[in-house]
Amino acid sequence: MSILVVLWERGPSTVRTVHEQLHHQRETGYTTTLKHMQIMLDKGWLRRDESTRSHVYEAAVSRTQVQNQMAGRLIDSVFSGSAGGLIQRVLSSRRPSSNELEEIQRFLDEAKRRSGRQ
Repeated sequence: MSILVVLWERGPSTVRTVHEQLHHQRETGYTTTLKHMQIMLDKGWLRRDESTRSHVYEAAVSRTQVQNQMAGRLIDSVFSGSAGGLIQRVLSSRRPSSNELEEIQRFLDEAKRRSGRQ
């Protein structure tokens, strides 16, 4: 995830650039960063531009795609498929701001509208 976050925030970058950003967060070796990026490339999470001497990588998946996939896995594995259970846990464990509550309410209203329930 850390590699994807760097690429989402910085855009296309070399392994060296990604490694330098990650190194500020925690000690990690350059070859470790390279290996992880190669694995992510093989899995289709990254793309690589090989037209220059230093290969440039970019995210092949959007932040939204990853969030949706991870949220789905979390709901399935921890909350037995209950999105409501996840939402209840989130709202009881963290105090949302008024703006966040308004945004959540708008989302719920839209979800009801789409499902034909008012």
